[in-house]
Amino acid sequence: MTKYDKVFNSPKTSEESLSPEEAVAAIATVTAIADSSIENVDAESLAGILWEFEVFEEYSEDEIAEIVDRLIGIAEEEGIGPLFNTAKVSLSDELVLDGFAAGVIVLLDDELAIPKPKQAYLKKLQAALELEDEEAEEIIKEVVAAFKETEEEYADDGYADDEDETVVIEDFSQQTYQSPLGNFTVQIPVDPHQGGRIQSQEGVVGFSDDIGTLLRIDYYPFPLEQLEELESVGQEEYLQTILVDKYVPQAIFVNVPDASVEYSEYLKDTLRGAYYVLIDMPKGSTISKQENNGTAIRLDAYRGLLTFISGEFLYIVSSQHSFINGETPDSLEEEAEDIKESILEFVETIEFT
Repeated sequence: MTKYDKVFNSPKTSEESLSPEEAVAAIATVTAIADSSIENVDAESLAGILWEFEVFEEYSEDEIAEIVDRLIGIAEEEGIGPLFNTAKVSLSDELVLDGFAAGVIVLLDDELAIPKPKQAYLKKLQAALELEDEEAEEIIKEVVAAFKETEEEYADDGYADDEDETVVIEDFSQQTYQSPLGNFTVQIPVDPHQGGRIQSQEGVVGFSDDIGTLLRIDYYPFPLEQLEELESVGQEEYLQTILVDKYVPQAIFVNVPDASVEYSEYLKDTLRGAYYVLIDMPKGSTISKQENNGTAIRLDAYRGLLTFISGEFLYIVSSQHSFINGETPDSLEEEAEDIKESILEFVETIEFT
């Protein structure tokens, strides 16, 4: 019995019926489970990936998330083999290539390549969908090209980590930090006697220390052409898109693959409208602990992010709670509220000009 027999050699089909579009989502879901487990599948992230498919352009992200949840439920009750078989027979001829592309996307690593251990699965998926080698290779190339194009668009928007050289500022004598663009000043929230550091580069300044503090301000000039989009979709949706669909994937998910958005909230009456999210970051803290063998392991952390517009700039202000010395998190709601309050207290010390 080979590793993927449970997917491709099952004689059963599901008792549930699937639309052709749901069949595409099912192949992505089966692929996500095949090398892992159902418990480890992030339904929200998978829905976000599928939302980029033209196949789902008429669906809202919430509707896709409901589809993924249903598919995971089928896999739990009946197995991934029956789910895959039902997906295969439910695919229309026009969507077979999309089904294969859905599997490819799930398998891509951070370098936009198919890891060697997963190439065998992709070959079996190709065979099951009766695709020629040339067809499969073309789909893989198109998927990789689309991902690269998306990354370039995010980079052009500027809503992600800057790769410019970081400058560490050691002068704490002024007790305030002024943005090089002159758009804000802020009280320095860390103490040099506790390892306080100020790290600045174009569009971002971070304050951290040796006791777990991390407060960061990302800021971007707000282009006038974006005003029309903001007015068209509304401030809540606009800020959510900037934060959840652009900034978080590029600034956090690429560095902490297991991170996930666990809480989100629109604050209508705060800062004339602000959007807040809480990110669970396993092994994603900016501080580490030393293991007995001498290796440094990053701690688990929650990070909160708040985005809003002030003057001619868009801001993303973040704070982190690292779990030090075996500390365990409070409930998700408590963590979300505590970190949100720490960010808002920090924002109160910022003077926007």
